Amino acid sequence: MMRNGTSPFEAHSSDHPPSVGECSSSTSLSSQQDVEDDGMIAAVLSEEYAKLDGTVGRRLTNLEPVRHIPRINSFIPNISDASLDHQRLSQRLQVYGLYEVKVSGDGNCQFRALSDQLYRSPEYHKHVRKEVVKQVGSGLAFLCDVGLSQVSCLFLKDCRALYEGYVPMKYKHYYKKISKSGEWGDHVTLQAAADKFAAKICLLTSFRDTCFIEITPQHETPTRELWLSFWSEVHYNSLYEIREAMVQHKPRKKHWLF
Repeated sequence: MMRNGTSPFEAHSSDHPPSVGECSSSTSLSSQQDVEDDGMIAAVLSEEYAKLDGTVGRRLTNLEPVRHIPRINSFIPNISDASLDHQRLSQRLQVYGLYEVKVSGDGNCQFRALSDQLYRSPEYHKHVRKEVVKQVGSGLAFLCDVGLSQVSCLFLKDCRALYEGYVPMKYKHYYKKISKSGEWGDHVTLQAAADKFAAKICLLTSFRDTCFIEITPQHETPTRELWLSFWSEVHYNSLYEIREAMVQHKPRKKHWLF
């Protein structure tokens, strides 16, 4: 996503264009810089918007949350079931006076919705995914392919055990899978997001028997409260009280502070 530093092509004269390998490497480094720039701006936005948390929760104080159990995505409902689920979710939103800020269904919807709750913009989803992947990947140490170059991915050793038991596949494969943009988030990545951002994540769901799921950090007191709607196994959106959404959630260009 954004922008600091020297252009990838400034080191080459116009008579000698860069090779294919050099282009790929430069593109990868540029993309990495974009995510780092997003992280710096996101930190400013997060501090600003933390004060606005809690309005949705006050509307749903009568709901008893269901205990969250992390799991990976295992199935997608058929069209008939998905349609009924969507109708049920829409009815719940209406009953509780809540409004969805709809995010793109490009495979990044969980991270876009979390970004919108944290920073009031879905456009920082790459930064959110990067932070969640770092949380999930703690304890792994191996080389990750980035374009035609290799970057060593070395992490701390204290978090992997929190999530590994919920992943019924080789953990290294799962880690590589969720690292890719466009790969769906699951209930393991939601738990990792709660842990990473010290946030209580609340889902208003379309499940028939479970309206409200609450995900809390495993080892610290939450400092943020994030609300998502969950069209079960299909899509996530960002959730607000209707009045709050209309007054405060005005569309802004990315990096509007600068």
